Amino acid sequence: MSDRRDATSLFASLFVGIFFSLMWCSRAFAHASDRGHVLLLPTHYYLFGGMLAVALSFLVLVFLPPEGLLRLSSQRLPIARIRFDGRGFVSCLSALFLAGLIYTGFAGSRDPLSNPLPLTVWTLLWVGLTLFQGLAGNIWAWLNPWYGPWRLILRLGVPSRGFLRLPRAIGMIPAVLLLFAFAWFELIYPAPDDPARLAIAVLTYWVFSMLGAVIFGYHGWSRRVEFLTIFFTMISRLSLFSLRRETGRSRVLFVGVPGHKLRDTAALPLSGILFLLLALSSVSFDGFMRTFLWLGAIGVNPLEFPGRSAVVLPNTIGLLSMFAALCTAFLLAVRAGNALAGGEPPRRAAGHLVWSIIPIALAYHFSHYLVAFAINSQYALSALSDPLMQGWDLFGTADMYVQAGVALGAESAWKIWNAQAFAIIGGHVFAIIVAHMIAHRLYGGRKRAGLSQIPLAVLMVLYTVFGLWLLSAPTGG
Repeated sequence: MSDRRDATSLFASLFVGIFFSLMWCSRAFAHASDRGHVLLLPTHYYLFGGMLAVALSFLVLVFLPPEGLLRLSSQRLPIARIRFDGRGFVSCLSALFLAGLIYTGFAGSRDPLSNPLPLTVWTLLWVGLTLFQGLAGNIWAWLNPWYGPWRLILRLGVPSRGFLRLPRAIGMIPAVLLLFAFAWFELIYPAPDDPARLAIAVLTYWVFSMLGAVIFGYHGWSRRVEFLTIFFTMISRLSLFSLRRETGRSRVLFVGVPGHKLRDTAALPLSGILFLLLALSSVSFDGFMRTFLWLGAIGVNPLEFPGRSAVVLPNTIGLLSMFAALCTAFLLAVRAGNALAGGEPPRRAAGHLVWSIIPIALAYHFSHYLVAFAINSQYALSALSDPLMQGWDLFGTADMYVQAGVALGAESAWKIWNAQAFAIIGGHVFAIIVAHMIAHRLYGGRKRAGLSQIPLAVLMVLYTVFGLWLLSAPTGG
């Protein structure tokens, strides 16, 4: 067992070391997913309204019997029967598409708004697919570029369970480290959109994960190490749709209320709790690190921003601090609620209640990236039609005119800001509902469940105010 643990640790350390060393030195490029413009709107009414909406939703849930919500969340309507499993085929096509994108990263334009690799990774994948997963379900199970190639490798006689076992004690810690490396690269590294550097990073990670799936088995690897699969699977639990396997390859597609799959989820281990909280805190810090407040705190004049390479260290410390602060606040809120209600071990309660973070994480993802997605998705459609800048028009979109006006002007700003504010407030209200249903399952009676949720509701109210403030705060850099 010690040999396996040493091998696993060496493997993970080697990848993280290669990742950071490859990414450190290059000239800076503009991040394609940065905010398109600043929305400076009066927010005191929104702050008060959002705070009131979240607080009142908690009070209403405390006094209403939860049986109605529990019955509603348990309802699932079958809508289709799927008699084939095309995951392997679609995944192989996805791997071929990824190979083409990596090639364009090396051979295509160095402009990140003309090269399809950075636009696909940062806009279509990290923003678009995340939102789509939250609505439509786990599409990533078909699109991920490892499952199909892994199935092909099994035909060579490789055991499906791999050659080694991941030590149970490490939990999802490798996935937490990889998610942090991804967030660091996106938010802090000076040139995350440099197509050639991004191609090296993507190719390195694909090879690393492919080797991991072969050595340790695809299912164990994808549930404890491969952070994209873990993240997208968690987000998909919020969706309306779910698949259930029947006999053979037959599956039934069900539809239910949003979040119905969160009702009976198992408790996450501590490493899983950290993973979800890191996903939320990284998006929050992405907005916070651009505010005048943060730039002033690290000694940077926001009107004379010196470039990302000048703030690598303070932003790294800031990302870690935001993560630590959110983890501390969440765990203390759960512990305080558990002390009020009594009964459950705090870590087990936290492992269940952390699922209520998913609506907030998806709402922040939508709000933070809305403007960038509206503009950069148009650039992506154009770049995918002519990936090597050879005058091609594969999809008839190479010459499309990018409509930046969707995010310009007072009317557009008003619509965008209201959509963002509604998403953040709605996400927190939905999180209150999910947390209340989970607490009722954990603590039994309505009184104990309500008492357990008071500290967590206070935290969600404060985080709502913080999120709305981020949307309206003046930004630089």
